[in-house]
Amino acid sequence: TRSLTITPVEPSMFEKAQGEKVTLPCTFVLSEEDEGPLDIEWVLIPADNQKKEQIIIMYAVDRIYNHYYAAMTGRMQFTNPDPRSGDGSLDILNLKSADTGTYQCKVKKAPGVQSQKLQLTVHVKPARTKCSIEGPQEIGKDVILKCASQEGSPLLSYDWRRVSGTHELPANSMLNKNTGELLLKNASQDYSGTYNCVASNRVGTDECSVQLNVTPPINTAGIIAGAIIGTLLGLSVLGFLIFCCCKKHREKKYEKEVHHDIREDVPPPKSRSSTARSYIGSNRSSLGSMSPSHMEGYTKTPYSQVPSEDFERTAGQNPTFAPSKVAAPNLSRMGAVPVMIPAQSKDGSIV
Repeated sequence: TRSLTITPVEPSMFEKAQGEKVTLPCTFVLSEEDEGPLDIEWVLIPADNQKKEQIIIMYAVDRIYNHYYAAMTGRMQFTNPDPRSGDGSLDILNLKSADTGTYQCKVKKAPGVQSQKLQLTVHVKPARTKCSIEGPQEIGKDVILKCASQEGSPLLSYDWRRVSGTHELPANSMLNKNTGELLLKNASQDYSGTYNCVASNRVGTDECSVQLNVTPPINTAGIIAGAIIGTLLGLSVLGFLIFCCCKKHREKKYEKEVHHDIREDVPPPKSRSSTARSYIGSNRSSLGSMSPSHMEGYTKTPYSQVPSEDFERTAGQNPTFAPSKVAAPNLSRMGAVPVMIPAQSKDGSIV
């Protein structure tokens, strides 16, 4: 019995890049026996069999229903606005990597029922590819050129080419297309130049470049010797500065000590009033030992003639006054100060 048929699609797998548009075909042919209402339904079959199928869009009773799958709201539509014409294909706009999956188209018109599955894979183009150099860029050393993309769906493939010079890679170079590493063994100055890496997958490519400069080996011994000499010079300068600071500190400390010693050796000056009282007190003590008869001719010393403190200074302290040539009697042993009192004889002459 003749009934509804769906046009088969070969191949049934579609690969697109993220951000692009895809059309999943689903065309059908009705038969005269199919008299029931037409229903077209697109579902997403999850990779996990434990999950249920997700309806994406549906045509039923001459109407389109597209609110079942929020992740694709505004990004999906029937290719033909009137699917009754026999075209129930689905357009998905602005593809995302999450749109990868198995899609099934179901067409129903009683008594006929047909379906078809299609596989969609959304790839991410290589992006933000960076090139780098590992190892010393010296003659005789092994150098590794690295290339890696920050974005991009697997399987990524890397390829190196030389932009300058002979445009050919060195004969002893080794390329790993999966990791993007290019090994240059026993490098020479002829290897110097610009190298370009191309990262690619099924949906796009991305590039980066690096400049290689192979130079003679660096004189390591000279660098070490220079570093040692520089360190010694630095330590010498530092030691000299410390010595100068210590010497200056000692000189300041010595000046302070000398100044303090000089101030301690100088006795405090005596007041004139204390000197006068001392002198008067000594005279009174001397007069106290004299008899009243001897006090008649004694003349009091006026206060104006009280010796000042300058008379108490020694010859070394007061160079202005010369020391007396007459030795003074030891009054402390006598216990009193001798006083000469004039006497008058019988004939009136002074004795």
